Amino acid sequence: MIIIYHNPRCRKSRDTLEILETKKADYKVIKYLDTPLSEEKLGKIIKLLKIRPIELIRKNESIWKENFKDLDFSDEELIQVMAKYPKLIERPIVINGNKAVIGRPPELILDIL
Repeated sequence: MIIIYHNPRCRKSRDTLEILETKKADYKVIKYLDTPLSEEKLGKIIKLLKIRPIELIRKNESIWKENFKDLDFSDEELIQVMAKYPKLIERPIVINGNKAVIGRPPELILDIL
């Protein structure tokens, strides 16, 4: 089953969900702002995405700019920050088995369907 970490207020996230619906994919929606991800889960997702934690951070969010922008973090510390402030997590994230992608642009998810 495909998993989409979704924020309904985000246009890209809604567009990605629409692609899944159009493709009649079997998927599960996780609203990660309502059900925050654990540090362990974030670590696994980052590993699947094959990126560094900093690449999953939304650097234009005011939380980041006002509190973290000029600080130096280890990868583990960045994961802790995202777990505490899930709004900082780039979205949507789509996982299909052992493949994952950030749906920016939404059409990127077609590579893992």
